[in-house]
Amino acid sequence: MAFKATHKYARISARKVRPLADLVRGKFADEALDLLKYQPHRGARMLEKVLRSAIGNAQDPDQNRGQSFNPQRLVVTVAKIDGGPTFKRIRPRARGMAYGILKRTAHITVELAPLEEMEV
Repeated sequence: MAFKATHKYARISARKVRPLADLVRGKFADEALDLLKYQPHRGARMLEKVLRSAIGNAQDPDQNRGQSFNPQRLVVTVAKIDGGPTFKRIRPRARGMAYGILKRTAHITVELAPLEEMEV
C-alpha cells in the first residue's frame, strides 16, 4: 500500500528541487523531514509540505481500512519532480526588441510505503 501526495504547478523550476528530492529518496519519512527542515532552499519548504501531506494520508485511518501508519516505519519510495507548464513573459530591450522570460513550474510527487512492504 503506497501513500501519495502531489503539488501541481509549483512556482519553482524543477531543476532547483530535483537535488532535494534525490536527498530524501530512500530515507525514512521522519528522517527525510529532518533533512529538509535544515535545508536553506525554498524548494525544501515545498517538498517538506508535500511529504507532510503524504504522511498525513498514511495516518488517516478512514482512508486506510482502519490502519494508521507510523512515520518512523514509512520509507520515501518515490520523490519525483516533473516539469510543469511554462509561463512566457516578455521583457523590453533596447531598440524596440523583446526578450522572452520563461517562468517555469514543477509538479512535485512524493510516495511513501511501509517498511514491511519494502522487505517482501
